Amino acid sequence: MSGLERFEQRLEQLISGVFARAFRSAVQPVEIAAALQREVDNNAQILSRQRRMVPNDFHVELSPSDTERLAPYDTALASEMRAQVEEHAEVQGYVFPGRVTITFHEVDDLTTGRFRVRSRALASVTGTAMTDTQVRRSEAYVEVNGTRHPLHGNLVVGRGTEADLRINDPGVSRRHIEFRTSTADGVPHVTVYDLGSTNGMLVDGQKTTSAVVRDGGQVRIGSTTLTVHVVEESR
Repeated sequence: MSGLERFEQRLEQLISGVFARAFRSAVQPVEIAAALQREVDNNAQILSRQRRMVPNDFHVELSPSDTERLAPYDTALASEMRAQVEEHAEVQGYVFPGRVTITFHEVDDLTTGRFRVRSRALASVTGTAMTDTQVRRSEAYVEVNGTRHPLHGNLVVGRGTEADLRINDPGVSRRHIEFRTSTADGVPHVTVYDLGSTNGMLVDGQKTTSAVVRDGGQVRIGSTTLTVHVVEESR
């Protein structure tokens, strides 16, 4: 029995005939599961002879009518599809850069029974994350893949255990960049330096080895973008 057949069987047990009736003339869950599997296969990146990295963040776009039909089951369906994608990855020897997530989105340019899958590799981030209260009180911080981390003094970003902020991105060196933050006249100043990385860095789209980063500035290393936030006046 294939992975998709097992997925169908689990789905029938989970939702029984109610789900089948709701989707008789609409998009079929097994079609989405197959598309997710193809998305993984088509976007595999070779890391070594035995390791290939694949996307882990999936957005399934549906028509308004299909979204309405799916709504009562979206959480359970996403869980089953996530298990199916993880099972397929294990069989194929794929690795994910972080936790697998599958979300459903309504779009107006699709008709009933049509859907679209978008994916990206979203690296997991390890470091001292900030709460919303800490963010409001902070003078400078960096945001990466949905997490926010304080900028004060020096902050080394990389893939290795010696980095202050670790990003599980194969395009990131063990010690890739360093943010250095200072305060003059009550205003924080952030400068980023490349630490001799293999793939370098882009600051606001320009390749450089060092640059002053202002509020909203973006630093890209590997496949990951870090956005710097600076409060112009100290509190």
